[in-house]
Amino acid sequence: MHTKTLHEVKELINKKEISCVELTKSTFDRISKVDDKIGAYLQLDEEGALKKAREVDEKIQRGEETSFLAGIPMAIKDNICVEGLKTTCASKILENFVAPYDAHVTKKLKENDAVIIGKLNMDEFAMGSSSENSAFKKVKNPFDLERVPGGSSGGSAAAVAAGEAYYTLGSDTGGSIRQPASLCGVVGLKPTYGRISRYGLVAFASSLDQIGPFTKDVEDCAHVLNVIAGHDSMDSTSAKVEVEDYTKYLNQDIKGMKIGIPKEYFAEGLNPEIRGIIENGIEVLKKLGAEIKEISLPMSKYALAVYYILASSEASSNLARFDGIRYGFRAEDFEDVVDLYVKSRSQGFGDEVKRRIMLGTYALSAGYYDAYYKKALKVRTLIIQEYKKAFEEVDVILTPTSPTVAFKLGEKSNNPLEMYLSDIYTVPINIAGVPAISIPAGFVDGLPVGMQLIGDYFKEGTLLKVSHAFERETEFTKVKPSI
Repeated sequence: MHTKTLHEVKELINKKEISCVELTKSTFDRISKVDDKIGAYLQLDEEGALKKAREVDEKIQRGEETSFLAGIPMAIKDNICVEGLKTTCASKILENFVAPYDAHVTKKLKENDAVIIGKLNMDEFAMGSSSENSAFKKVKNPFDLERVPGGSSGGSAAAVAAGEAYYTLGSDTGGSIRQPASLCGVVGLKPTYGRISRYGLVAFASSLDQIGPFTKDVEDCAHVLNVIAGHDSMDSTSAKVEVEDYTKYLNQDIKGMKIGIPKEYFAEGLNPEIRGIIENGIEVLKKLGAEIKEISLPMSKYALAVYYILASSEASSNLARFDGIRYGFRAEDFEDVVDLYVKSRSQGFGDEVKRRIMLGTYALSAGYYDAYYKKALKVRTLIIQEYKKAFEEVDVILTPTSPTVAFKLGEKSNNPLEMYLSDIYTVPINIAGVPAISIPAGFVDGLPVGMQLIGDYFKEGTLLKVSHAFERETEFTKVKPSI
């Protein structure tokens, strides 16, 4: 069962060939067999999941209509609140924090009778590109247990790749859905900023963070997006844009669509074998009737610098709330309130989180604000304008997702700059606020390679249309790890 997609198991449930309880039990069996090796889960809720599965089975027996996601096991990244379960952000500082409310996406999933089986491991506070920064345990790549799954949503990607959940939710601040999706051979979508509510997502960088789905194929992605997208009055950045039925974009012809290839994304630093796979992907789309056009996004070279100034500055501000006073970890021995702050934060945060808080505090400090933060905001505006201009010429922009395949555990841990370069192809999208998807496009030495498709604002449907056409032609999403 663990190799099947969400829509395949839905069909089995509809035909009454399997019950939701049986499906949920088989998922927990799968987790007990493989998660010791992978480390995708931080917490499981077997009792709550089986209770929900039984409720859905009863609804089906009564002949009631159920949602597409009803009764199907899924899991949520541990920086998204689920009432009654711990939300730790994989950090010691929130080790015992139990969420008192549901995030907007969690609420929508519960309304659709999704079976939430647990919370997923990640880089602490979503800061990292390898899922090695968790305070509790590292996540391993199901295709090679000596390699990273990507980050920060590594647990979310690995769980789907290893068949430990039929779909999962992650968060993406600078590539944290798309990069692990690429490294784990699954589909990962980062929606337009404002398309999915951030209410109940523990903030890292508020102007960049977005929640999105990981799935085994593009069809599943459309079904999950149908449920979690939409306006939320609890999130002031949530967009009042009607939710389409994204499944109507599946099985569509892409003849005549214009696909832009930015020359800056194929410069030095890109692994030549990955370049070959992406070029093959371009040829597939050309064969399907798409029109390929070279474009230029010259501001892209500044995106990484802009991202690390803005993201770190916002993190410095957002993480000030973890002070040892209101909730979370508190140091035991302290002399006064300042000493309590210092010791609680020093003992509670990991190295990468401290690094980014310090970077951000420096960029926001008097004398440096204009030189760094203000300048980064100005360049951000130029990047946004550049993307808007590009989408006047093309429907979709195609790039690699990651410059390399999954690297070895520990390989980049002592070199933060090299680790930051893992997100070089994904961060401009968060800066611009446009949607992007990573889909499996091939393999290098048995390790997955993702292709990134970028769309105009609120054009997730266009991305799904092109992705599904590519997937049908290549079937790379059907290749599973041997674990």
